[in-house]
Amino acid sequence: MINKPEMILIDVDGTLVDSVPDLAYCVDEMLKQLGRPPHGETKVRDWVGNGVERLVRRALIGQLDGEPEEADFERAYPLFLDLYTVNTSQRSMLYPGIREGLDYLRNQGYRLGCVTNKAAQFTSPLLRDLGVDDDFEIIIAGDTLPKKKPDPMPLLHAAESLGVNPAAALMVGDSQSDVKAARAAGFQIICMSYGYNHGEDIRQYKPDAVIDSLVEIRSILENAA
Repeated sequence: MINKPEMILIDVDGTLVDSVPDLAYCVDEMLKQLGRPPHGETKVRDWVGNGVERLVRRALIGQLDGEPEEADFERAYPLFLDLYTVNTSQRSMLYPGIREGLDYLRNQGYRLGCVTNKAAQFTSPLLRDLGVDDDFEIIIAGDTLPKKKPDPMPLLHAAESLGVNPAAALMVGDSQSDVKAARAAGFQIICMSYGYNHGEDIRQYKPDAVIDSLVEIRSILENAA
């Protein structure tokens, strides 16, 4: 059972936005510039969720875990950043139900924040281009603070900034990183059934609830204690 929150923080990639089409395009163009074969969107989808630096490292070795040669990374990363700067929102889109879900939450008076591991230079234009930047009182990007999810720091910072007790706060995400951050911060956590969790079912990480669309949060909150 979810307790009625005062504040709801929402993740970006894999929760609000399907950003993989842009990320995969940039990964593959980067690899082509390095004279390497592209990976394709399906593989990249399993590597997203821990920031673009980690994504580039994974792309260079073609797998989730491990490290590339540092010289390779130092060649590749600037190429990726240049590509993603002009392809942040060319192919990305809000998931179905996001606009309606945000409208419901705002109309009900919930205080909304956004917490993502994506760097601010990409987060701000993405949210603006997709028309959701004004929905949030606070936006915390991956480089806003010294630590990012799964560390609880961004969530606790948002709670403190808005004057909300963590016990009265809810995180909405899609990955084990979101669940770990929420548990460490003392937040409740709802996860989307879709999203980027490296190919694993998010239910394995035991969030408080799993929903298929943000519009489903309405019935959860209306039945909340």
